[in-house]
Amino acid sequence: MQNNDQVVQPDVGAGAANGRLARLRRLARRIVPFIGAIVAVLIGLWLYQAVFPEPAPLEVADVDDRVAQAMASATPPPAVASLVYNYILPSLVYLQTEIADAESPEEGSVGSGVVINGDGHILTSLHVVSDAETIQVFFSDGTHSAAEIISVQPEIDIAVLAPQQLPEVVVPAVLGNPGAVRVGDETFAVGNPLGLAGSLSAGVISGFNRSIPLDEDGNRLEGLIQFDAAVNPGNSGGPLLNRQGQVIGIVTALANPSEQNFFTGIGFAVPIAVAAEAAGGFEY
Repeated sequence: MQNNDQVVQPDVGAGAANGRLARLRRLARRIVPFIGAIVAVLIGLWLYQAVFPEPAPLEVADVDDRVAQAMASATPPPAVASLVYNYILPSLVYLQTEIADAESPEEGSVGSGVVINGDGHILTSLHVVSDAETIQVFFSDGTHSAAEIISVQPEIDIAVLAPQQLPEVVVPAVLGNPGAVRVGDETFAVGNPLGLAGSLSAGVISGFNRSIPLDEDGNRLEGLIQFDAAVNPGNSGGPLLNRQGQVIGIVTALANPSEQNFFTGIGFAVPIAVAAEAAGGFEY
């Protein structure tokens, strides 16, 4: 007997299509957020550039203008000479002497000195005060007082003075080490040349261990520092300084081949290590 029932075959094409569609949907779910993130980043970059546009490139003229403005606004440091001067000024002393039985006030002398300790003792050149009947000292704050000689070393032309009245604040100078300077190093002389109070001149160390005549008896000053910072009458007894403002010598003389008493480029100072012995000795 013949069986007339028909077997229904499954629709393979429809199932495959449904599978592909499902895979596309899953892929879309993965890709869409990624694409959205890229779009968001691009929109963010566009907005940033719109709000903060790139600066225009600098021209050479712009660079020159900015450099000029920076240089104009910069404050240069003070010169070494200015620092040295302000450092030593409170310790600098103006000396004025009168000679007994002098026919005129001009027969007195003007010189310089430097305060070297807390007692206000003043180191100076002996020849400035040796013939004086009276000695007046003037401090940088305006205080002035009579002074007397308390110690001398004639062989090195050094004297120590003690004023009767001290300024309200005594500022001793810092003593340096003359052995630490070399020929060619900067040096500064501060004093009262020709009565011009508180004058500074600058130069270099020119030599060491120089000697010059001390008196008509043939005695000589030995072991002197030679320098070329300008000094004139009135500088004698003042400090010779290094670039730290420390006293390395006491100005004692100037060399002059002529009969006239003016500076020709050579000055001499007693090393402070030697000069300080007249005041009892100091460490330097």
